[in-house]
Amino acid sequence: MASIHPHINFNGNAEEAFNFYRAAFGGEFSKITRFGDIAGEHFPIPEAEYEKIMLIALPIGQATLYANDIPSFMGTVDENENRSKISVGADSVEEANKLFEALSAGGQVEMPMNESPDGSCFAMFRDKFGIEWMIKFDPV
Repeated sequence: MASIHPHINFNGNAEEAFNFYRAAFGGEFSKITRFGDIAGEHFPIPEAEYEKIMLIALPIGQATLYANDIPSFMGTVDENENRSKISVGADSVEEANKLFEALSAGGQVEMPMNESPDGSCFAMFRDKFGIEWMIKFDPV
């Protein structure tokens, strides 16, 4: 069964915010990936963006709070408007694809479903009602 986890976009202060959230909720980060960790020939990232957070995760009860910084080449988030997405963790690649196809119908796909060599997959889109979604499957 799919699960839903909040995901927040930040304009460069995701790590600061998540240290604040960790102090409030307790626990430890289950993942921290910086843009510099994934920079390479197929995904060039300006060096000034290397320390920004690509993904940070803080487990809270049965859910996980996720966030990222928006790299400057993608613009900024209007912090008074929609700055978050609904993140759905699927139990399989098949379920991820099914949810992506159903929820993105009539919407605007920002990143089509993409499988990576480790067996995970990810997609990002705005549905026909303007709600932003991320669908992912991670076999780990």
